[in-house]
Amino acid sequence: MSKQSTASSALATGPETAACVTENRLGPKSGHARAEIDGRARAEADLVGHWRDLLAQHAAASCALEKELQGRHNIGLSEFECLDRLVDADCESYRMSDLAADIYLSQSALSRAVARLERDGLVSRGMCSDDRRAIFVCVTDRGRLLHAAAAPTHRAVLADTLH
Repeated sequence: MSKQSTASSALATGPETAACVTENRLGPKSGHARAEIDGRARAEADLVGHWRDLLAQHAAASCALEKELQGRHNIGLSEFECLDRLVDADCESYRMSDLAADIYLSQSALSRAVARLERDGLVSRGMCSDDRRAIFVCVTDRGRLLHAAAAPTHRAVLADTLH
């Protein structure tokens, strides 16, 4: 049987057979080496599977949160996350750069979310008097009221989707 026909017949019968034919052509591997490779492959497959499960869980939770927050409170998930971080910080003003470090949004997405919150009167922005490059964000009373109303919805959706 030629090398080409060996490879063709191996591919026709499945990848396991192809691996066996390739291994036989290259010489036998020791049982220890094969087990080590199989163990690494299983560990890698488990790792990738875990990552994909996390992505699926994140997508399900994000979609459910976006739908419920928008439907019940007329606020998007990104805007709610900004408000939530600001309220949790429990301070008079929060540097935009600190908020950017605390949240999953890119700098431009964060700027747009804060602009929408400011447009709706939920936060105010101001320049730092000591450092003209720094911008501070403050939750308004209206923002605190909306957060207080939306937080139970947010927490309930998290409980439903993550448990």
